[in-house]
Amino acid sequence: MPDIILKSHDDIVAMRRACRLAAQTLEEAAKMVKPGENTLAIDDFIYDYTIKHHAIPADLNYHGYPKSSCISINEVVCHGIPNKKTVLKDGDIVNIDITSILDGWHGDVSATFYVGTPSKEAINLVETTRECLNLGIAEVRPDARLGDIGAAIQEFAERRGFSVVRDFVGHGIGRQFHENLQVAHYGRRGHGLRLREGMTFTIEPMINAGDWRLRFLDDGWTTVTIDGKWSAQFEHTLVVTKDGCEIMTAFSAPLANSITPTGFKF
Repeated sequence: MPDIILKSHDDIVAMRRACRLAAQTLEEAAKMVKPGENTLAIDDFIYDYTIKHHAIPADLNYHGYPKSSCISINEVVCHGIPNKKTVLKDGDIVNIDITSILDGWHGDVSATFYVGTPSKEAINLVETTRECLNLGIAEVRPDARLGDIGAAIQEFAERRGFSVVRDFVGHGIGRQFHENLQVAHYGRRGHGLRLREGMTFTIEPMINAGDWRLRFLDDGWTTVTIDGKWSAQFEHTLVVTKDGCEIMTAFSAPLANSITPTGFKF
């Protein structure tokens, strides 16, 4: 049984501020997602915005990671390193993953955005992934099990013809970036750790258009799909409440460039 840190009311109030800042930072960064923009410019904005709000970008120098955010395009599954040479192109999809540290507490959030005009295939992947996160969150309540979250995500993704990444999972979060709790995005209902009020963790499914497996690039961080097909991800930080959960990184309005296209139907 892992040593799970249950958060008090005061802890949650403090952590909520960090989560709100992370969400707000992503809301503003989303406005930069457009053809011709390079990923380093977006990362520079994220750094400046975070520092301006008296916080710290958790990614920067985390185990040697060199930038303030992870920005992952198309077949990049996660941990794409922002750089000036990587330029967004019309039709791309791009995930921006931000974690803010405010007053010692972490807030972690990500979303996948459309660059310009997306293809039908891109829309299908992104919207399926968005719904996977929603379905996982819907399972969170006291006495539910971690396997319920994973099963809800896996069942929907595979029914839609997609696969779920196994190598990266959601995690406990609080005063530490990664606390001792793992939230797999696949699994069996009724199995796994039982949820308790005060648990805080992320759900962050990575859904692939092809094979679920991935490989690391030579930089030691960037992971890409093994078959070159595209991948999408959405993430929120949650707290288990008395009768369900609270999305602490909830957005104040729909994100620019991440709105479900009109007329999309599963």
